[in-house]
Amino acid sequence: MCRITLMIIDSQPFFRAGVRGVLAQEDSADSIEILECDPGEDGNNAIIQIAESSPDVILLDIGYPFLNGLELCKKIVRTFPQTRVVILSTNPLEDDNELFKAIRTGAAAYLRNRNCTPAELTQAILRAFRGEYPINDSVATNAKVAQRVLKQFQEIATGASIEDDIVTPLTERELQILTLVADGNANKRIARILGVSEQTIKNHVSGILRKLNANDRAHAVMLAVRSGLFPTQLDLIKNRRREDAVSQAPTPLTIYSN
Repeated sequence: MCRITLMIIDSQPFFRAGVRGVLAQEDSADSIEILECDPGEDGNNAIIQIAESSPDVILLDIGYPFLNGLELCKKIVRTFPQTRVVILSTNPLEDDNELFKAIRTGAAAYLRNRNCTPAELTQAILRAFRGEYPINDSVATNAKVAQRVLKQFQEIATGASIEDDIVTPLTERELQILTLVADGNANKRIARILGVSEQTIKNHVSGILRKLNANDRAHAVMLAVRSGLFPTQLDLIKNRRREDAVSQAPTPLTIYSN
């Protein structure tokens, strides 16, 4: 099993030590290297330590009831798109609004420590490391939150104003690159197609991930499709069939009169 670098971010040393102790009880403990981080008053200390350590997964306490950790989560996701964030809430109650806000930050998972077992916490970390989004399970079992998520995507697609846009407008070049990504092209091939360096493409992709608040390339494509930024594959197939039908249609007979 690959070794996972996990960073626990919380201002309380007691909390960090407690989580470390919980994870040490699990069978997969040997595969997880744990780092501890005090985020500081504005979260900048966390950003600095993440940049230095490049953790695979971050376990972040969002600070109930003030939820000030949500802004830090959003900043982490946008600044370090390859790092997955698992949110741990101390909220003693089921809170649809808190879950919805967690989804909007781009977190990979959302757990309430009141009901979370050591095995569930470890499993969420492992799944996030594999690129999965356990937070989707929370949405699937919560009809109210699912409706809010769908409504927001619909508002983005129709151009309606929302309180905090998920999608920041892409440039024409970024949209072109994202379309090539959606077609399954790797950075090297996209660079050849566009006649630029691979590093230039990597820079563009990083910018796209930050603008869309996406965690990886696949997530960015999904957000772009749902937001109507470019046609779905089904639309493209329909358009190709329509164009083929027009090109294969017999040329109409023209009758000239003297």
